[in-house]
Amino acid sequence: MDIYESLREIMDAHPSTAPKARSIDEILKILFTPQEAAVAVNMSYKTKNPAVIAKKAGLSESEMLKHLEAMTNKGIIISRNKNGEKHYCLAPLIPGVFEFPFMKGGGTPMHKRLGELWEEYHREAFGASLAGNPTPLMRVVAVEKSITPRDRVHSYEEVKNLINDASYLALTKCACRVSVAGCDKPREVCLVFGNVAEFLVEQGFACQISRDEGLKVLNLADEAGLVHTSNNSADRANMICNCCSCCCTVLRGKTQLKHPHAFEPSRFEAQVRAGECTGCSICADERCPVKAINMENNTAVINAAECIGCGLCVTGCPAGAVFFTERKQVPSTPATVMEMGLKVLQEKGRLESFQKIMQS
Repeated sequence: MDIYESLREIMDAHPSTAPKARSIDEILKILFTPQEAAVAVNMSYKTKNPAVIAKKAGLSESEMLKHLEAMTNKGIIISRNKNGEKHYCLAPLIPGVFEFPFMKGGGTPMHKRLGELWEEYHREAFGASLAGNPTPLMRVVAVEKSITPRDRVHSYEEVKNLINDASYLALTKCACRVSVAGCDKPREVCLVFGNVAEFLVEQGFACQISRDEGLKVLNLADEAGLVHTSNNSADRANMICNCCSCCCTVLRGKTQLKHPHAFEPSRFEAQVRAGECTGCSICADERCPVKAINMENNTAVINAAECIGCGLCVTGCPAGAVFFTERKQVPSTPATVMEMGLKVLQEKGRLESFQKIMQS
């Protein structure tokens, strides 16, 4: 079997998947040299030291270390420091192999070609495969200012708590907007947490920021009309993406590909106090990312079935006529990242393949 196809199959076993397509073949060949692909197929999503990987690949430790460092410099695998020693693991396609190479800003012919290929891949195979079946990997988190004190239920549903609970926080560019370049929304608004954040800072793909700076990023995202999304679990945030509907891989799973489980909406849905609506249409024309609001008789009307509960219409209404209410059917959020991953793997029929990779 071709080494790149072997690597794709390993990536396809991850919850984020990597379905077969001509575009992913070319993407992998751009990002991984043949020697790097041969190293990567001897790795897993569990970190290992260079000696272990070298033995499995039949290379010397010094030669292996050279390949591993080259790949981390490109952002196509991940390194972590354990007891003063570097360990390495594979990165999934998302979040990982897609995003990391664009986080420094792109702008080269290679990045331009990658952007074209990722767009092709998203349309033809990846967007539908990434979506939930039915459990999504990502969920919408409502804009903080859109939630009133009486609405507060769980801390993981309040975006400021995701920031305040972070042990390590980094800021980087939105890979989707760098890659697609479909709008002029702010780019440096993606927040990453924990070990991956430390890796990105160490490799120069991100900068470490304080919690207060993180909260300022959230305010900037709200003002720009960007949707907060995070991993679909209640235990911790791995990232907060601030997404636009024209570039974001996750949002476009719904807006362009029409997949019902592209992401999980928040527990809230928006409603309008008709008597207070002034008919300005800001919510419909400028704030709603999924076009769930129409103007009827000079009054905003919200399609509850399409509302994703992002809160942008609430914070953007100058008359204060839009408000949140809890959904009748509240989305179920997996308790932990591990629980989410297991559910997704079972639903997609990839659990056995993933376990084999992790045990190798």
